[in-house]
Amino acid sequence: MDDVISYEEKDGYGILFINRPNKRNAISTTMAEELLELFQEIKEHSIRFLLIKSAGDDVFCAGGDLNDFHSNLNEEQAYEMLSTMKQVLYQIVSFPVPTICLLQGQALGGGCELATACDIRIAKEGTKFGFVQTSLGILPGWGGGALLYEKVHPSFALDWITQAKVYQANELLKKGWLHNVVSEENWNNEADILHNYITKSVDQMSYLKSQYIESMSLPTLFEKMEKESTRCASLWSSEEHQAVVQSFLNKQ
Repeated sequence: MDDVISYEEKDGYGILFINRPNKRNAISTTMAEELLELFQEIKEHSIRFLLIKSAGDDVFCAGGDLNDFHSNLNEEQAYEMLSTMKQVLYQIVSFPVPTICLLQGQALGGGCELATACDIRIAKEGTKFGFVQTSLGILPGWGGGALLYEKVHPSFALDWITQAKVYQANELLKKGWLHNVVSEENWNNEADILHNYITKSVDQMSYLKSQYIESMSLPTLFEKMEKESTRCASLWSSEEHQAVVQSFLNKQ
């Protein structure tokens, strides 16, 4: 595993770090496979919670790397590409202790899906987030859209995905998608931000996550995520999607 994805433990919790700021922390196919392998390994670790964060100041995650998730894939190839990250998101949802996402910058598209898979989302003030996939001629494809319906009011989830609107952090705090918005001056005080989570025991956090999982039907949830990936893949070769992706790659 290279330095783009790293994992360490401190103060009784795990830290998964995405370190690809030059690519806006976009997820490549190699990174997706590494993430899936990592989750299989660390889910057996005795930790209070898993923290997911990324490098840089401006972008938490820009979604899938378009050099891999490009427009020339057929439906079957697109599904295979989407499926790995769908499995990663499911590993986050079903992780045995709470997962906490620190959002130091914006997240769009797949980046919002990754954040939505986490149990708790904490953002720096001034950040913004958007399920923008429908503006690209497709749908959320990693299962994050299905997860969004579990995390916020379903009518808001439908409207957010349909409009592909980008919201400010304070708006999403009111909608319940974010759990906390931290000022810029306090953002670097990670110990203070996480204090109320660090003080709980491993057993407490494990039981709390178990109760949360029991409130959801995981087999049904995975089925919904699977349907989402299939539907997204069916739109992958559409003229609308091909035109948007090709335009982006031409600008690069």
